[in-house]
Amino acid sequence: MSSVTLRPVTSQDHAAWLALWQAYLHFYKSELPEEVSLSTWQRLLDPNEPTHSALAWVDGKAVGMVNFIYHRTNWSIGNACYLQDLYVDSAQRGLGIGRQLIEHVYTAAKAENCSKVHWLTHETNATAISLYQQVAERSGFIQFRKEF
Repeated sequence: MSSVTLRPVTSQDHAAWLALWQAYLHFYKSELPEEVSLSTWQRLLDPNEPTHSALAWVDGKAVGMVNFIYHRTNWSIGNACYLQDLYVDSAQRGLGIGRQLIEHVYTAAKAENCSKVHWLTHETNATAISLYQQVAERSGFIQFRKEF
């Protein structure tokens, strides 16, 4: 396998990020208005926003993406980091790229003095759950939500 390079997104990465973002949405059978994706992209590039993204590259092609957000928590002095979106191209799964993207977030969160990294996944995503059980602890909490 070729080596994997991880790096934060830059303004030149929009097409690569967008292709992975759309594949991620498709994986979860979701659609978003174009203006939401554009707003997300603009936030990822804004140094004043707490949201960030990194891409995994193999042979000049973006094959994985992770989006994460630093946020306050009432449970510690330092911020927490929410790993909101993680996606690896289906042809590249099982090669350790997802783990590398998670480790990238861990490194970034530690550098920002975050107290923890946390995330969700769908209960049917057995492949992801298998990886997550290797790199983190399952909290036992159940998510509830009300969308507006």
